[in-house]
Amino acid sequence: MHVPDGFIDAPVSAVTGVVAAGAVAVSLRGARRELDERTAPLAGLVAAFIFAVQMLNFPVAAGTSGHLLGGALAAILVGPYTGVLCVSVVLLMQGVLFADGGLTALGVNITDMALVTTVVAYAIFRTIVKLAPHRRRTVTVASFVAALVSVPAAAVAFTAIYALGGTADVAIGKVFAAMVGVHVLIGIGEAAITALTVGAVVAVRPDLVYGARGVTARPLEIRDSPLAPAAPGAVARAGAPAAEPSTATSEAPETSETPETREPVASREPVASREPAAAPRRSARRVWFAGLAAALLCAGVVSFYASASPDGLEKVAHDKGIDAKEEEHAAKDSPLADYGVKDISDARLSGGLAGVIGVGATLAVGSGVFIVVRRRRATAESGRV
Repeated sequence: MHVPDGFIDAPVSAVTGVVAAGAVAVSLRGARRELDERTAPLAGLVAAFIFAVQMLNFPVAAGTSGHLLGGALAAILVGPYTGVLCVSVVLLMQGVLFADGGLTALGVNITDMALVTTVVAYAIFRTIVKLAPHRRRTVTVASFVAALVSVPAAAVAFTAIYALGGTADVAIGKVFAAMVGVHVLIGIGEAAITALTVGAVVAVRPDLVYGARGVTARPLEIRDSPLAPAAPGAVARAGAPAAEPSTATSEAPETSETPETREPVASREPVASREPAAAPRRSARRVWFAGLAAALLCAGVVSFYASASPDGLEKVAHDKGIDAKEEEHAAKDSPLADYGVKDISDARLSGGLAGVIGVGATLAVGSGVFIVVRRRRATAESGRV
């Protein structure tokens, strides 16, 4: 759904540019609350992974393909504010290096593909998680539904933008029907990819999934009495009232303790009030390397077998005449334009190498942005102290 230059007129492109800039500015501030020393590098990896999977166009109808947008996946894995930044970094790298998505239309693309998809997906995800049972399966199901809805929502947003600033004289009703119809099908693929990815990470490291916080943690189990083991099957949740001691226990206290060794009753702290020991934080290094390997595999190898059919927007634009005033991309002479390395004739090698370069560049830029955001948060916190 990368909008090229010339689809939207200059005034509306400028307005969406302001909207996109505002969304990025707000997200930079909001991401400070979402990122910590472990998740900042992972956020850069999420951006690189989205870049790689977007190279994998899958067929959805005769002569039409689709690809991941990534807003839902990013929001659920690293948070909605960070998610907007992840997709924005991907769109920037694609536009500048690969001539994919117009540079004057960058504001349109960020507003549509980063802002709309992330906000819609995360709102739906949080609603389902709050209403459904707190289980790991709930996170996966909510991810599927959120991603499914986010794609046609982006199609609706593009139609609205086109109604305001479209450069071709096309009936908006036809644009709406065509865009939403094909992107509902693309949304199914988006939902499957998102649910599989989120489910895989939740199964291995639920603590690294932003959307799973407070959902997958098991409730703390405690004994009813600090003096005796609990009866089989009798457990109490943290915060539940302690069971009343039996009469026999209260009338016949243990006599094996001497006055010198017996602990005063007032000093005995109930188990329910004791703070559980904080679990040591596990390293995310293995997850990082596994994610990087998956991104490189997708971009460097699997992308060669992706569908060559035009994606949903390209197909609709061609069929309905939206592309009548499409302009040449300013970066059309880039060495990596059209996801191939210039002067390398072998298509498999050219495309694979371009994908690997794209993953590396997106990872470097994304990680740099998120580490700087994290350090600014640390600096602000140390200043308050």
